Amino acid sequence: MTAPRADTPRDTPPRKVFGRLSLPERNYVADALRTETVGGVLLLVAAVAALIWANIPALHDGYESVSHFHLGPGALGLNLSIEHWAADGLLAVFFFVAGIELKRELVAGDLKDPKAAALPVVAALCGMAVPALVYVLTNLTGGGALDGWAVPTATDIAFALAVLAVIGTSLPSALRAFLLTLAVVDDLFAILIIAVFFTDGIDFAALGGAVVGLGLFWLLLRKGVRGWYVYVPLALVIWALMYNSGVHATIAGVAMGLMLRCTTREGEEHSPGEHIEHLVRPLSAGLAVPLFALFSAGVSVSGGALGDVFTQPETLGVVLGLVVGKTVGIFGGTWLTVRFTRASLSEDLAWADVFAVASLAGIGFTVSLLIGELAFEGDAVLTDEVKAAVLTGSLIAAVLATVLLKVRNAKYRRMCQDEERDDDLDGIPDIYEEDEPEYHARMAEIYDRKAAEHRRLAAEKAAEKASARHGLAEVAGGAGEEDDRPA
Repeated sequence: MTAPRADTPRDTPPRKVFGRLSLPERNYVADALRTETVGGVLLLVAAVAALIWANIPALHDGYESVSHFHLGPGALGLNLSIEHWAADGLLAVFFFVAGIELKRELVAGDLKDPKAAALPVVAALCGMAVPALVYVLTNLTGGGALDGWAVPTATDIAFALAVLAVIGTSLPSALRAFLLTLAVVDDLFAILIIAVFFTDGIDFAALGGAVVGLGLFWLLLRKGVRGWYVYVPLALVIWALMYNSGVHATIAGVAMGLMLRCTTREGEEHSPGEHIEHLVRPLSAGLAVPLFALFSAGVSVSGGALGDVFTQPETLGVVLGLVVGKTVGIFGGTWLTVRFTRASLSEDLAWADVFAVASLAGIGFTVSLLIGELAFEGDAVLTDEVKAAVLTGSLIAAVLATVLLKVRNAKYRRMCQDEERDDDLDGIPDIYEEDEPEYHARMAEIYDRKAAEHRRLAAEKAAEKASARHGLAEVAGGAGEEDDRPA
């Protein structure tokens, strides 16, 4: 009988889902999520400010005046309102960063390996299909409009991480990386939805000009041309042409992000894509997205309006899609991936943890608000009601995720402490060095020094005790000053 070949499937070790990240991937995820968390907090502040500004009677007219104030060159078709500039202009920066993230994931991250990519891709697809199905079923039953089926399909990673920052949950890096990768895939499909389903008429001349501009952008990158003064004006021209073509202008941002090189060459510490992302991400997270939220989240909130959210089929479908559809879809997609592949869940985690993260992904804000505006364009009342439904559904999902994550927070804290422990003080967590002889040699030296210190302290204490006993013996055996009586 011949021995089984070493490369047969049965000899391949099963892949761990949510297992420990590699050190470079862990460092990248930590840096990216740190910026996203700060941006999420700013996003949360902007949303609250918008609600206050729009709902205080003395300030409401000012909010409307600023939102609908027009500026820009009309001859170029760019005389837009502030709200419109925020949605089509500033969000192009957000989608540019999303394009770089997607490119990096495809060439150097989890999406590079088809086996590793299966989980976030399936989870993201299920996490978009199920909310859309929930919305459609709700509106078919209630007789509502099906136009908003795509509204509850998007996850807002910045807002989700802001919730984690506020509640102080020490979520393990593997689950945070899953959230980040899931959001990247989610953004990709959201972009495709916007491009395919929310493009009415196309001006092929403008679209052709945008394609030529993108080709020039790609050529300059390949030739190694440097200088923001070359790329920024060209990017603005491409954006303007894409906007006038009828295709949503944010697609231009994604396309340019995907063209950047995200792999390092000899002598490079960071790839051009990572370098530009590092420069642009703070602009996206700290300015572009919060300003979009400021001029998109300002909807009227009252008892009657909140009641309508749960009675109208369009708004109820959005809420159920975000809260129920997202959770069931992402959890179900993850479970199906593990069930029908050789992957297995990490021993450190339980399925309850996956369910909690899936509920956190029900926070849909930036892209959901954008799709809501596109889906019900021309119906200002229904647009505002759908925006209120997005805010309500996201709030419910955030509260549900907070409760579920708090239940497991002590477990997460222990896992994070294990991930961060650096006993040899070399700047690298010990968990990544456990298989290296040099690490154990350093730890042996540390233990030897500690043992020598403990022996020295023990000898000093023993000497002190001996000295104390000797003093007592002299006092007890000494003679008194009178009549030689014992003292």
